Amino acid sequence: MEQLISQLLSGLKGIWKHRWAGIGITWLLVLAGWARVYAMPNEFQTTARVFVDTQSILKPLMVGMTSVPNVEQQVAIMSRTLLSRPNIERVLRMVDLDLRAVSAREHDALVDTLLKNIRINGTGTYDIYTISYTHSDPRQVRDVVQALLAIFVEGSFKGKKGDSEKAVQFIDEQIRSYEERLLSAENAVKEFRLKHNYLLPREGQDYGGKLLTASEALESARLELAEAEQSRKAIEAQFSGDEPVMSAIGASGDASDLEGRISTLNKSLDTLRMQYTDQHPDVVSTLRLIAQLEDKRKQERQQPGDAGDAARQYSPLFQQMKVALTEAEARVAGLRARVEALQQRQAQLQEQRNAVPELESQLGQLTRDYQINKDNYEKLIARREAAKLSGELTTTTEMMSFKIIDPPTLPQRPIGPNRPLYYSVVLVVAVLGGASAALGLSEMRPTFLSPAELRAGTGLRVLGTIAMNWTDEERRRHWRDRIGFGAGSACLLLGYSGVMAYSLLYQ
Repeated sequence: MEQLISQLLSGLKGIWKHRWAGIGITWLLVLAGWARVYAMPNEFQTTARVFVDTQSILKPLMVGMTSVPNVEQQVAIMSRTLLSRPNIERVLRMVDLDLRAVSAREHDALVDTLLKNIRINGTGTYDIYTISYTHSDPRQVRDVVQALLAIFVEGSFKGKKGDSEKAVQFIDEQIRSYEERLLSAENAVKEFRLKHNYLLPREGQDYGGKLLTASEALESARLELAEAEQSRKAIEAQFSGDEPVMSAIGASGDASDLEGRISTLNKSLDTLRMQYTDQHPDVVSTLRLIAQLEDKRKQERQQPGDAGDAARQYSPLFQQMKVALTEAEARVAGLRARVEALQQRQAQLQEQRNAVPELESQLGQLTRDYQINKDNYEKLIARREAAKLSGELTTTTEMMSFKIIDPPTLPQRPIGPNRPLYYSVVLVVAVLGGASAALGLSEMRPTFLSPAELRAGTGLRVLGTIAMNWTDEERRRHWRDRIGFGAGSACLLLGYSGVMAYSLLYQ
């Protein structure tokens, strides 16, 4: 411990010996440092605070109609991505800072400087965002913050518009694709129905129902044919049993009754042709009956017969029975044709029974494909409208509102640099530098300032010391030296006080 104190005292004596070199170096360092601190440019800062109100009445109203955008997340993402390179380059163009950059390197340096000096802070609870910027030019500070605020508001409104447009474009492409599929499915169903119209089930009736209906119609036609044949036999029996009576009575008949029957049948034929085609069984039987009557009329004209036959032919009762027999024969012929047609139809249905299930299966598959394409097409139409509405909601100003609490202003007083702190640091560094320089000189030119140092340095015994006898002139010179050193130190403190007062008053 005593050795450490001895070394410390020796160092202080060495510094004191070279005190003028130390004080000179201190003054040089102080003047250079204070000049450098004084020359540092002022730093101006402006801050803008904005409140984002995301509690809109449109949210509960639009729930269920479309996808409501998450405006809170949208604003938060925009606040985090505001300091991106494209946005900073846009700020440079908005405040004309890009005109200062001659080369690409200078442009990159401007972008890096802006990124370094811009700060964005936000509170997730109250949705209040703060944008601040620091620079030596107060006007540039205000313009940069104003540009950032404009980009922040604009980006919050349009953050999802591009996504909505892409979604609508994709849905439009899918709609066009499904339109082609739907048209193809419609044509396939239409062509299949036209090709197999007779075999396909109609509304309210399947193929089994058609076969059952045809069987019932055939049985009904057969029953009517049996009834008609029995009726014809009864009439023929009357002809064979009552012929003398009819001969006695028929002598006074009208020979023109055959012409009336032919005329009646022609009128009936005209009526049937208005309802059916020439292949219809009733039309065919009527034509056959007319042909038979015309042949009979020709035969009667060619064979005059005896008077009894003529009298019978003109008998009214005979003529009525004859007409009844003719009608019975016509009905029997028509029913036979009808039965034949129904038999052919039933046979055809029986033959096509195996092919119908396959056709119904194919029709069901085509119908399912058509229905699926139709449902998807209608859903895409609804989704497209929902996407358009969602895009409008994303960009509308009613979903969120921006309230600027503190607009960016032109700063009047600089916020930095902290010159009082820098002045103090320069003074401390200068004093330490001067003391270090004096100590270094004492080490470079070592001297023994005490008997103990001489004994420690040489290892020899010190027998004695001789005291210095100072003259009056030397004492005055030492006194002036001490006064000058004190004055230099005092001036250093006064200079420090002056620069501190100036920086506190005018900063």
